[in-house]
Amino acid sequence: MNSTTLYIRNMVCNRCIKVVKDEFAKLNLEITEIELGKVTISSNLEEIEVSEISDVLYNNGFELINDKKSQLIDKIKTLIIEKIHHSNDGLESINSSEYIVREIGYDYSYLSNLFSSVEGLTIEKYIINQKIEKIKELLYYEELTINEISYQLGYSSVQHLSTQFKKITGLSPSNFKKLKGNMRKSIDQL
Repeated sequence: MNSTTLYIRNMVCNRCIKVVKDEFAKLNLEITEIELGKVTISSNLEEIEVSEISDVLYNNGFELINDKKSQLIDKIKTLIIEKIHHSNDGLESINSSEYIVREIGYDYSYLSNLFSSVEGLTIEKYIINQKIEKIKELLYYEELTINEISYQLGYSSVQHLSTQFKKITGLSPSNFKKLKGNMRKSIDQL
């Protein structure tokens, strides 16, 4: 049986998976496998169908990725987002470069240079931005202490977290918590 794998930008949560499933069902496309950033369907596609899929995805805030370099960059982003925003095991013992290399199978220096040249920021800076958004979320909902947040996100200390948070947001975590304003960003916009 033939199949086609499509790579999709901005699929960052389980709700995104549901939207893509629903839209593909409306197009009568049978999904055999779906995960963040990737969908496999049970047929080959004609050019007209790819165009239609691309339009439907675009109307829902997604983008079909056609070239390999863009697919690699999107895979890096998806891995980081999954680990920071959707993983229960935290980041306390993870080396991000080893994790990315293990999951993608390319040399880290190649991935790092590719990511920087296309995105205009390093993988490390992207990770920090994602962590800051996760910290904002956790502070906003007040479910964890700053010490627990620091441990969960793999910071060496509360001071390290606080320094990085203030450098990025201009506020200390405690000041952010007091403001309780909607200063969070959508993770697909980072």
